[in-house]
Amino acid sequence: MIGIVDHRMGNLLSVYNAFEYMGADVELCGDPRDLEDADKIVLPGVGAFPDCMKNLKELGFQEVLNRLVLEEKRPVLGICLGMQVMAEWGEEFGEHQGLGWIPGRVVKIKPEDPGLKVPHVGWNNIQYSADSPLLKGLPESPDFYFVHSFHMECTDPAHVDAWCDYGGRVTAAVRRDNIFATQFHPEKSQDFGLKIIENFLSWH
Repeated sequence: MIGIVDHRMGNLLSVYNAFEYMGADVELCGDPRDLEDADKIVLPGVGAFPDCMKNLKELGFQEVLNRLVLEEKRPVLGICLGMQVMAEWGEEFGEHQGLGWIPGRVVKIKPEDPGLKVPHVGWNNIQYSADSPLLKGLPESPDFYFVHSFHMECTDPAHVDAWCDYGGRVTAAVRRDNIFATQFHPEKSQDFGLKIIENFLSWH
C-alpha cells in the first residue's frame, strides 16, 4: 500500500489520482497510525514551510515518519513543499527547523535576471543525474511543472538529483538512500510525471 500523508496541506486528490491511475494501491492517511501498513510513503505539500511543520508535529506525523523513514528505511517521495520540509532548516517567514532528512536549507529563489518573476510558476526543463532511479527512462532535459518561491540548497551536492535553470541553478529533485523528492509536481507533469511515479513504485 502507498500511504499519502494527509497533513491538511497537500494537493492530495491530484496526487492520489495520479498514483491510482498508475495502478497503485493507494490510501490517504489522515492518522499517523495509518502509515504503519504503508510499503511506501508520499509526502505532498502546498503552502508555507512553518505551517507544514506545525501540522506534521501537531497531528503526530513527525515522530512516526522519522521512525518509518530513517529507522525502517521505508521509501518516501516528497513533492514540492513535502520536499522542502525534508531539509534541516527553512527560511520562509523566519527560521524554522525541518525534518532534517536532507542536510541543507530552504531559501528563497533569487534569479539573476530581474525579468524572471518569483514565484517560479510553469513548465521548465531539468537536468538530472545519470544514475537517478527516480528519473531513469526519461529523455534528456524533460519538462516538469513547477510552482514555488523557495528551493533547497543541499549541503552535500551529491544529494541533488536534478536541477533547473531559473536565473541560476535551482534544485529540482533530491535523493538520499530511501528518500526521494521533487520540487516540481509529478502529478501535474503529464507523461513524464507519471514515469516518475512509475519509477518510485517499482523502486526497491
